[in-house]
Amino acid sequence: MNGISPQRIGALALRYLYLLRRSWIRIVELAYWPTVQMILWGFITRYLAGHSDVLGQAAGLLLSGVLLWDILFRSQLGVSVVFFEELHARNLAQLFVSPLRPIELILALMSISLIRTLVGVGVAVALALPFYGYNLFALGPPLAGFFLNLLLMGWAIGLLVAALVLRHGMGAESIAWAAIFALAPLCGIYYPIATLPGWLQPLAWILPASHVFEGMRAVLLDHAFRLDYFLYALLLNAGYLGLAINVFLAAVRHAREHGSLLQSGE
Repeated sequence: MNGISPQRIGALALRYLYLLRRSWIRIVELAYWPTVQMILWGFITRYLAGHSDVLGQAAGLLLSGVLLWDILFRSQLGVSVVFFEELHARNLAQLFVSPLRPIELILALMSISLIRTLVGVGVAVALALPFYGYNLFALGPPLAGFFLNLLLMGWAIGLLVAALVLRHGMGAESIAWAAIFALAPLCGIYYPIATLPGWLQPLAWILPASHVFEGMRAVLLDHAFRLDYFLYALLLNAGYLGLAINVFLAAVRHAREHGSLLQSGE
């Protein structure tokens, strides 16, 4: 009862997986936007490759950015949207009268987020090969480090958004979609951080994703894996994810103390 139960986490993650498997619309939706983004940026890349020395040297620079960005975006939604579904169904109170602990809910949300991210981005990655002859796995072993750091950052943002909605109600739900795009200009997805105004660069460097995308450019342009970028991103993610977990647990405690779990929902 006091320890974390892998069985309870697995059962909850399996429940989310069943919900996903029973709805082909949900599965299509997972892959739809990453695929549309990949197709759009693929054509842009093809056009610019003949007009840009940088893109000519590193084919797939933009496509890599698009696909890696979707890992961050999908992992965040994989946590927050699944949590919102519990709120919409008014199921949160039932979950917490069971032996399920809040930390186990967090781990289950992370598990289903990983699956949703692999499915959603995986389709786009697979289609990029026949469409443009581009293989994201050509990034080599550093891709695993990029994926890990983007996944962790997405989970941290997703948990913070879920905590905000739990604390302030469904009126804050739109933040789930807006939060990640507010950070996008600072992450240097399509351009180096040095392109940003000097006063914005310190803000960019405290985002793990900025180190990931700089590391991606180092691999594609210089054929070098920057361990410092990887470690900085990992360190930042450890701090942000720890903070997000604590904020989420505090929001659950507050909701329990004020009896708002039963009122959560539309």
